Amino acid sequence: MDIEQPDQLFAYLRELGRITADSQPTMRVLEGGVSNKTVWLDLPDGRAWVIKQCLPKLRVAVDWFTKPERIHHEALALTILPRMTPAGTIPLIIFEDEPNYILAMEAVPQPHENWKKLLLTGRVDLRHVDQFGRLLGTIHRLSGQHLDDIRRDAPEFFNREFYETLRLEAYYLYTGKQVPEVAAFIQRVVEDTRAVQRTLVHGDFSPKNILVYQDRLILLDHEVIHVGEPAFDVGFSLTHLLSKAHHLPEHRATFAEAARLYWRTYVETLGPVDWLEGYEDRCVEHTLACLLARVAGRSPLEYMNAAERAHQRAIVVDLIGNRPASMPGLIDAYIGML
Repeated sequence: MDIEQPDQLFAYLRELGRITADSQPTMRVLEGGVSNKTVWLDLPDGRAWVIKQCLPKLRVAVDWFTKPERIHHEALALTILPRMTPAGTIPLIIFEDEPNYILAMEAVPQPHENWKKLLLTGRVDLRHVDQFGRLLGTIHRLSGQHLDDIRRDAPEFFNREFYETLRLEAYYLYTGKQVPEVAAFIQRVVEDTRAVQRTLVHGDFSPKNILVYQDRLILLDHEVIHVGEPAFDVGFSLTHLLSKAHHLPEHRATFAEAARLYWRTYVETLGPVDWLEGYEDRCVEHTLACLLARVAGRSPLEYMNAAERAHQRAIVVDLIGNRPASMPGLIDAYIGML
C-alpha cells in the first residue's frame, strides 16, 4: 500500500474505520523527506493529519538501507517526549499501524513555516535559536533524570540499531572511509559513543525537523531516538548553524552569533548534571565529525555546492588535527577559516 496514492490511502483509512465510507478528504504529498513517504490529509470536519510511511531504502544518491520498523520508535517518542517538553512542542499521535509501518499524527496548524527554509533565506530570529537550545537541554536533562521510567515505558529506546545504521554508519563510518586521514578520529568517536547510554538522544535534532508556529518551535521526526550520547545531538544540530554560516556569507556574522547563543542556552538549560566532566570536549568532537559527515557522508547537505563541500572538508580536517579546547573556540575557529 502506497500512501502517496489517494485511492489506496482512502481505502486503507476506510478499512481501518478512521474515515467513513462517504468521507471525501483531500491530501497532498509533502516533500523533503528521504526516509519516509509523508502526506498531509485534510478531513471534512476540519481536522488535519500528517501520515508517514517508512521506507526500507532511503531516497539519496548512494544505497542506504534500514529497517522500516523504526516507525515504532517515532510512535513511542510521540508518547514519551511530551513528558519533558513544553505543551504543544510535540504533535499528538492519532494512530500507529506497526505491520504496515504507518503512523498518523495531528498536523501542525497553518500557517506555519519550516525553520530550515527560513534560515536558508537568512532570516535568523535569535528567539528561535534560544528555544532550540532550551528544548534540547531540557530533553537531555529530564530524560537523564528519568532513565528508569524510560526503560519501563520505552525499552526499545535502549536498542540503538537504527542509530547505528542511520547515523553511526551512514554519517561517521562512511565518512571515515571517504576521508582516510581522519579515519582513526572517526573510529574513536564512534567507539566512545557506543559506550554511553546517558540520556535520550533525538538523533535528528535539525532545523529541517522544526516547524515554527506562532513563534513556537515544534519538533518532528523522532525515528532515530534512542538512549545514548547526548553530545551527538549537540554536534548534529550545531553543524546546521555553522554550515549555513559557510553557505550564506552575507549572513555569516548572524549565524555565528546564533551558534554561540545556542551553545550558551543549551549549557544553561542542561544545568549541573553529574556527567559534565569531559562533556564539552565530546560535543566539540561530535560537531567536527558531523560537519565533515554533512559534506562527505551518505547524506550531504543539498544546499552546498561542490566547492563549498570541499572547503568545509578541508577546514574540518585541519580542525581535527588542531582541535579547539572549547565549543566557543571551535565556533570562532571554524568561522575564522571560512
